[in-house]
Amino acid sequence: MTGEIEIRTCDMHTGGEPVRIVTRGYPPIPGATLLAKRRHVREHLDHLRRLLMFEPRGHSDMYGVIPVEPDDPEADLAVLFMHNEGYSTMCGHAVIALGRWAVETGLVEAQAPETPVAIQCPCGLVRTHVAGSGEVRFESVPAFAFALEKPVTVAGYGPLLVDIAYGGAFYAFAAADQFGLDVRESRTRDLVDAATAVTEAVKGQVPLHHPDDADLAFLYGTILTDGGDADPTRPSANICVFADAQVDRSPTGSGVTARIALQVRRGQTATGEIRRFASVTGAEFTGKAVRLTQVGNYPAVTVEVAGRAHYTGEARFRVEPDDPLGQGFLLR
Repeated sequence: MTGEIEIRTCDMHTGGEPVRIVTRGYPPIPGATLLAKRRHVREHLDHLRRLLMFEPRGHSDMYGVIPVEPDDPEADLAVLFMHNEGYSTMCGHAVIALGRWAVETGLVEAQAPETPVAIQCPCGLVRTHVAGSGEVRFESVPAFAFALEKPVTVAGYGPLLVDIAYGGAFYAFAAADQFGLDVRESRTRDLVDAATAVTEAVKGQVPLHHPDDADLAFLYGTILTDGGDADPTRPSANICVFADAQVDRSPTGSGVTARIALQVRRGQTATGEIRRFASVTGAEFTGKAVRLTQVGNYPAVTVEVAGRAHYTGEARFRVEPDDPLGQGFLLR
C-alpha cells in the first residue's frame, strides 16, 4: 500500500459480539452479483479486511460489515461480512445490528410499529423488521438439516456423532458433554479446542453440498450445545466457534436458524413455537420456525430470529505509509 489510508466505521455489538460497519473510505467493489463482489474483495482487497479486523485496530475475534450496492431489486442494502479468516455468507448478529443502523441513520425511512428492512446477504435476501424499541427480528434464507448423527473421527476425541445444518452457512453441531465439557461452566479455551477439532474433522471427512450455489458449500464452524434442544421451557446454551477459531459472543443468528432446522427435522419444535438460545455472555436470541419449504432435495424451514444490538462508538481508522505494523497483525 502507498499513501495514507482512512476508513470510517460505526461500531456496534449484538449480545457482546462486535459489528464494525464501514461507512466511508472503502474502494468501489466490482461484480455483477454479491457473490462476485465477495470473490473480488477476497482476491483483491483482503489487505483492508486485515487492516480493520486485526490488531492494532481490532483483535482475533473482531467482526465487520462492508455495505455495497445490491443487485437484488427488492433489497434496501447489500452487505459483505468479514472476520479473522475471510468472508462469511450470512451473519445473524450483524443483520440485527444492520437493521437498527439502517433505520436510525435514515438509510431506510422509519415506520410504525416496525420498519421492514430487506438486506441482501451473500446467502440471499434476509428480511428484517426493526421495532421502535430497537429490537430486530429477521427471516433468513431457508434452513435445512444436511446430516443427522453423522459419524466422524475427531482428533484427540475419537469417533463422535455430529449433526450438520445450514442456516445461511453450514455448521456442525455436537453436545458439549461428548467432550466432558459444559457450555456454561467449562473454560472457553477448552470449548474452542473441542469445537475446532470437530470443524477440522468434518471438513476432512464430510463433503458438503448446497443446491443453489457451490460458493455456499463450506463449513463455517462448529456449535457446541448443552443438549437442550428437546426442552422448550428454558433457554438452551451454545457456543459457536467459526472461521479461524473465532468465538461468537452472541447466540449466533445463523446458528440459531440452523438449530431450529434441526429441531424441526427431529420433531422437537413446531411451527410458531418460540425457542430461546443463550450465549457465553448470557445474551439471548429467540427463534421460531415460521413455515416449511424446500431447498433442492432437502426439506427446509424459514426461521425467524430476534435480538437486540447496541452502539459502541464511531471511528476514523488511519494507516500511515511508514507504519510497519499498520496493515494488521494477530497475536493469540
